[in-house]
Amino acid sequence: MKRRWSNSCLPLVAGATLIVSSALAQTVDTARIENAGQNDWLTYHGSYKSYHYSPLAQINASNVKDLSVAWIHIPGRSTRGLQSMPLVADGVLYYTGSYSRVFALNGTTGEVIWSHFPELDEALIARQTHSPYNRGVALGEGKVFVGTMDGRALGLDMKSGKVLWETRLIDSQKLTVGFTGAPLYAKGTVIIGAQGGEWPGRGPIFGLDATTGKKKWEFLTVAGTDEAMKTWGNDSWRTGGGGGWMPGTFDSETNTVLWGTANPAPLYDWSGADYKTQGARPGDNLYTSSVIGLDVDTGKLKFYHQELPHDAWDFDSAVGEFVMLERDGQKFVVHPNKGGFVFVYDRNLAVKNVWRLVENINFVKDIDPKTGALIGRRDFTAGKVTEPPLCPFIGGGISWNAGSYNPKTGLYYKIGQEWCMTLDVQKTTPVTAPQVQLNIGADFKMAPPPGGEIYGHLDARDPITGAKKWEVRYPEPPLGSVLSTAGNLVFVPDSRGILHAYDAETGTELWNHNNGTGHQGGIVSYSVNGKQYIAVAAGFGGMLADEYAPNFGGVYKSMPRDDGALVVFSLK
Repeated sequence: MKRRWSNSCLPLVAGATLIVSSALAQTVDTARIENAGQNDWLTYHGSYKSYHYSPLAQINASNVKDLSVAWIHIPGRSTRGLQSMPLVADGVLYYTGSYSRVFALNGTTGEVIWSHFPELDEALIARQTHSPYNRGVALGEGKVFVGTMDGRALGLDMKSGKVLWETRLIDSQKLTVGFTGAPLYAKGTVIIGAQGGEWPGRGPIFGLDATTGKKKWEFLTVAGTDEAMKTWGNDSWRTGGGGGWMPGTFDSETNTVLWGTANPAPLYDWSGADYKTQGARPGDNLYTSSVIGLDVDTGKLKFYHQELPHDAWDFDSAVGEFVMLERDGQKFVVHPNKGGFVFVYDRNLAVKNVWRLVENINFVKDIDPKTGALIGRRDFTAGKVTEPPLCPFIGGGISWNAGSYNPKTGLYYKIGQEWCMTLDVQKTTPVTAPQVQLNIGADFKMAPPPGGEIYGHLDARDPITGAKKWEVRYPEPPLGSVLSTAGNLVFVPDSRGILHAYDAETGTELWNHNNGTGHQGGIVSYSVNGKQYIAVAAGFGGMLADEYAPNFGGVYKSMPRDDGALVVFSLK
């Protein structure tokens, strides 16, 4: 697909001035993020409650038909698409492009206030499997925080983009991984996790002093405690993978960082039913494919739940969405898992319920909704897996991008993906020298569900029980984030490049717009000088998006993998 931005969609930056006075800007701190003022979008998940919801209602179900492009920003060099979640504070929009590039833009015009392009080792970046995209920044204490592909964390001055501190956290030359996910700011600490789960490392999560950049703590998602070490047979903990590559959130009531962790390496084990004692990594492999609670000040583990013990399917728990709700006097945390299930916890991560978002799941028969225990596991030995294919596909029944909870409707809007895959499981040996190598342990190929076709769907559900109110289907699974608003709207950026707006109560489509390239990033809403805007990242690429052209054809055959734009809408 070629870009189809009309002249009317060109950036409106000429002669623009920064309307927002710096004198009006307030410090972004934990209290402000906790309160989540309606005009801003201060942290990756919108607030610490992870609602991905805007209380703005100027754009609503009755006038969304008048929504049009206000301005566009093209970051350039968008290799493998644009996957960032924009943040907004006091009328200034901050987002990232590929190669860890950071932009600060006037939220009303798109005029560039400053940009920062970190110097990177291009040869190193070219060797990395999950690169060079970046999924966003964190804000706090007058700084913009970002992780780089080569294993550094940066603290940039919010007004000028000047580098205030720089801390190297990972030996990326040795480990060939860095940071793709956004950091989280909470209570004077910047938290960030290393990318990926299928490299022979130990998946560190770091806590940094926001003022100085000095490392305060480090938690290893692979064998990070004596208890966990016992769940890795032989010396497999040395090369166990893990990684917490997406940002979690912060629970101020318990002083806890909630974070999701990735799968163990290799992705596909060949132990069969004897996984406790045999195969590449005998045992449950704590704390991979888990949700964990860390003390924000010390990084000490407080509690956890391993959603998939001995994950042999790459359905990790790194999705960083922890939706915090209260109902009938009880406090819940809702966390979607890549396997297609949604886990409901109390604030200490004790299981309260588990429900299915997708239909095509056969890696287990079920998960006990009272205990979270897996029922009827499907473990493989070396060789082909074709009848039936493994469901869901490696992209997951749920992908890493976020859904949205609307407190006005009480509904949770979430994308489900119905697809499967054939496998050829192979025995592998971890390679750690001279450089770490990717350790998958199988060849895989996308396949339709048994007796059906591949499709995706947006569901409107009760977040605690999973009861479905309505559903919208798509011919190919959408991969972008979802936004709901107080204007009774749900926005879904799909893979073909269409941004849809639906009635939040009924699912009726009210408006759409073709952005000309697929979506695989974030969408937010904010307000400046009394005017509401919707901002969405457009740009398709990466390992999962690369599967669309050969499997679905159509518009994906010509869709670029190295292009992207931030598209911002307002009422005419």
